Amino acid sequence: MPTQSVRQETERLLLRQPVPEDVPAAAEFLTDPDVMRFLGGQVVPLEDVSAVVAKWQQRWERNGMGPFVIVRREDGCFLGRAGILIWDTRSWTHTTHSDAGPYAQPELGWALVRTQWGNGYATEAARAVRDWARGQRGIDRLVSLISPENVASQRVAQRLGASPAETVTLFDSGAAVVWVHPDS
Repeated sequence: MPTQSVRQETERLLLRQPVPEDVPAAAEFLTDPDVMRFLGGQVVPLEDVSAVVAKWQQRWERNGMGPFVIVRREDGCFLGRAGILIWDTRSWTHTTHSDAGPYAQPELGWALVRTQWGNGYATEAARAVRDWARGQRGIDRLVSLISPENVASQRVAQRLGASPAETVTLFDSGAAVVWVHPDS
């Protein structure tokens, strides 16, 4: 399901689809153990960062949605990513809508470069993505999968109005609480 280039703007942020030129900036957070602690638990080796950015692009091509790159509008600084991933609830693995069928679950996720934590960027970006996903992609049930130890992301989910529900086991990082976002 290829998609035309999608962009969102907020007061402080530009959210856009990833491009190969994002690789050097993405390496800052993909190779940081503190950032990756709750994103599969493993840092991405520097030589594999371009493959990760390519995977972000493929998610857009296959699902018509995926991770947006977050850029600060005032100076163009790369801040991280926020977007929609599709999970297969039978195995809690990444998938596509077509492969998972009725078991496809869209997830609103976010990750920022560590130096940008605590500035409200995650909440601002996630809110914009949530509203876009509902308004432009017609997503009804939207969740965020958050490690029980990831207090910072739990706070973002709370600010977005999400509520914790069941705990599931993700294929790559273990236990995650399913935070359900309220209907629009």
